[in-house]
Amino acid sequence: MVTDLIDRAQAGDGQAFRELVEPYQRELEVHCYRILGSAQDAQDAMQETLLAAWRGLGGFEQRSSLRTWLYRIATTRSLNALRSASRRPPMDWPSPDVEPPEPTRLGEVCWLEPYPDLLLAELPDDTPGPQARYEAREAISLAFVTALQVLPPRQRAALILRDVLGFATAEAAGILQASEQSVASAVKRARATLARELPDEQQPPPPHSAAEQRVVARLTQAFEAADVDGIVALLTEDAWLRMPPVPLEYQGRELATRFFTVAFRRPRRYRLIPTRANGQPAFGVYVHDPHAPVLHANGLIVLTLAGERISTIARFDASVLPRFGLPRTLTASGAGLARIVSFNDPPLFEVSGCRTPRTVRHK
Repeated sequence: MVTDLIDRAQAGDGQAFRELVEPYQRELEVHCYRILGSAQDAQDAMQETLLAAWRGLGGFEQRSSLRTWLYRIATTRSLNALRSASRRPPMDWPSPDVEPPEPTRLGEVCWLEPYPDLLLAELPDDTPGPQARYEAREAISLAFVTALQVLPPRQRAALILRDVLGFATAEAAGILQASEQSVASAVKRARATLARELPDEQQPPPPHSAAEQRVVARLTQAFEAADVDGIVALLTEDAWLRMPPVPLEYQGRELATRFFTVAFRRPRRYRLIPTRANGQPAFGVYVHDPHAPVLHANGLIVLTLAGERISTIARFDASVLPRFGLPRTLTASGAGLARIVSFNDPPLFEVSGCRTPRTVRHK
């Protein structure tokens, strides 16, 4: 069946080509996302991968599996995107009407974007190979994807192929068009870096479990009530607050208290709409319009849990909401969704005026 589809596709049958590549499209996009850290850039790289595969299918001699051949193209396109990436734009922060507290540090991975769980549900169950070292849930978490961005591009790709997808060293070498020795060396160095970068935290509760839902419910209640003490009480002692593309990062309950005190200083009422990102609880954040019975999109927050505490709150701007199926406005009653308004409209509240373009933003 597959051989027949390949023959037909090589003869120019577009429908046969679509049937060939469709089973692999989502996992290939997630692969690009792990390398690039940006959902939009991953989507762009995936489109380039499909185009390159269509154009190059005539040269596919079936010496490897179709899946391996597609991974070679997707990896190459993603690495090319990193090499051709523009410099990060100047950061215009803080916003004139907001004076955030002094951060613990400035984050380096300002291009990071969340990935919807709805799309992750389309991944095949048997994607990781037998040599994979990371569980599927860990390998898509925000912490893991962020740590990957610290690695040099070739190390990043080698580690993903070996330890996330479970390709054998020889297969990874073929995909990267490198020697097995160089791939093994790159993986060894990458593992050492990740051991330093990834936090050693208590395991989160299972997705959708009662324990997870308790944290979600308490955070929702505190946030919608602008209860700073209630939010901070849910945090671990060394919890992080991050807000890509704004580089400000805050660690610890004291700084979290200062930050949320500033954020809730103005009399605004918020509403959280639950969703999921990167295998983690997430919320679309909306703010009530004081002059109309609507709520305006304010951003998206993703929670990283350690036991029944929150170890990281990552806040993203409203530009990521369409990928989660969340609109620009909600009706005030919450009974239904209002029409989607252009995402070019200025947000009602921003910690910073910083914006990032669609191009990949790496060092």
